[in-house]
Amino acid sequence: MSVVEVSGLTKRFGDKTVVDHVDMTVEKGEIVGFLGPNGSGKTTTIRMICGLLTPDAGTGTVLGYDVVAQSREIKREVGYMTQRFSFYEDLTIEENLQFVARLYELKPVAPYVDRTLEQLGLSARRKQLAGTLSGGWKQRLALAACIMHEPKLLLLDEPTAGVDPKARREFWDEIHLLAAGGLTVLVSTHYMDEAERCHRIHYISYGKLLASGTVEEVVAGAGLTTFVTRDGEAGHVAELAALPGVDQVAPFGNTLHIVGHDRALLEASLAGFAARSGLVFARGETSLEDVFIQFMVRSGADAGQATEPGSLRGGK
Repeated sequence: MSVVEVSGLTKRFGDKTVVDHVDMTVEKGEIVGFLGPNGSGKTTTIRMICGLLTPDAGTGTVLGYDVVAQSREIKREVGYMTQRFSFYEDLTIEENLQFVARLYELKPVAPYVDRTLEQLGLSARRKQLAGTLSGGWKQRLALAACIMHEPKLLLLDEPTAGVDPKARREFWDEIHLLAAGGLTVLVSTHYMDEAERCHRIHYISYGKLLASGTVEEVVAGAGLTTFVTRDGEAGHVAELAALPGVDQVAPFGNTLHIVGHDRALLEASLAGFAARSGLVFARGETSLEDVFIQFMVRSGADAGQATEPGSLRGGK
């Protein structure tokens, strides 16, 4: 059953098209990752899905409601966690949740608040001021506020930015528990390890949806070949990046990863370089990060943007 099913979703601000004819489906109980560089249209897409923005074009349904005509109904069935902490820092955790409960007209308020505090492990901190919480606890409070009204769809916009690895892992464990109970989740993230915890992923860049599927499907569909050398040095990066068929070169600890989309050309170039330099190259496994960097390079070139993030080079 599709919880989200949109086609041709488009949003413009002035003469700038921020979301450009995006098609997307999200099935019941799925955790779907939404990825892309800053300014790619992720937040705008999420806001159209949850009814906060009206699309300029496109059709579809969210939880069975028309995405254009029934935004009010959608808002009541969705939990939306924004990028920034947006609660009253001079109120306690409990007081913030009481306020949210009244916004949703949940009655009686106390049982809803108590149950949510218990579910998210916040009961012992209920009297703590929100402004004194660490990033991880603020994140937990924000999630509590999003699920208190028992939504059917949870939209998370970069929810773990700025929190430590332990808090991130605990957050994702909680998300999987919620999904196991039937909640559907669409989450935008920049973290590759978080993307790999999703059932499926969508990648968007400059408003266009470039890839959809499981992590394995997206990596395979990119058509990239990766080689690894353990003998290379930092000085070899520029030399390797200049070879025909090399799209990316990146140091990973004591290894260099070399990636290209033309396997035959890449193999020929590396064979010649190995003969000259004495380096040994072995086939490596293409990572999700390799794929996303390649998407950024290609879509950036198409959009006339700079395409050289750090030591990574655009395709030749």
